Amino acid sequence: MLVLLPPSETKSDGGKGAPLDLGELSLPKLTATREVLVNALVELAADVEASSLALGLSAGQSDEIARNAALWTSATRPALERYTGVLFDALDAKSFTRAQKAKALTRLAVGSALFGVVRAGDPIPAYRLSGGSKLPGMGTLQSVWKPELTSALEAEADGLVVDLRSGTYQQLGPVPAAVIATVLTEKPDGSRSVVSHFNKHHKGLLARALVVSRAEPSDVKGVARVAAKAGLRVEIASERELIILT
Repeated sequence: MLVLLPPSETKSDGGKGAPLDLGELSLPKLTATREVLVNALVELAADVEASSLALGLSAGQSDEIARNAALWTSATRPALERYTGVLFDALDAKSFTRAQKAKALTRLAVGSALFGVVRAGDPIPAYRLSGGSKLPGMGTLQSVWKPELTSALEAEADGLVVDLRSGTYQQLGPVPAAVIATVLTEKPDGSRSVVSHFNKHHKGLLARALVVSRAEPSDVKGVARVAAKAGLRVEIASERELIILT
């Protein structure tokens, strides 16, 4: 089973790993595109104004541009430690036992505008690039990634794929056969609506459940059983969609 997580805008600093080596990353078929994008970000970082415009940064976010300038030279750390925020807080990888951490490294991957997708243990530097960004001289990131990311993911997956990426990152490399999760808030009158903050939190809880469980789900029913056992309130909407209610 492969569980695809969305990335986060926020990322931890530093690291103890050697500088970025694209040859060390999973999904090696993506190496050439990764190199093009890394070089483009480094070059763009030489122009603060152009970087701010392309990346949607405010005047107070110059540190993000400095991160991009140092992509080839800064320290790396495993992707599961690099990404931060609501989803990763709920995942709480720091609390995994040794066996659970080993399972996380085989089951979890993170969508990335810069790297396409990385496995949980892949060593990456801090960077800033969003799925909706458009770099000068290039098309959209969807046009850059879509021709090869879907096939790379299908080749990488061995069994069920649970795609918890946001819509923007799903579009970079769709996995048509994947199970997706939709988080809805149910109001007292019975009406339901999509939420944002709780969406990330509950997807993090689902990802955690899929790591710590000894089960090996092969379809949406199996995912639903794991989620329910972890205390999540779920419904099966279709053979490809799980609803999580808050």
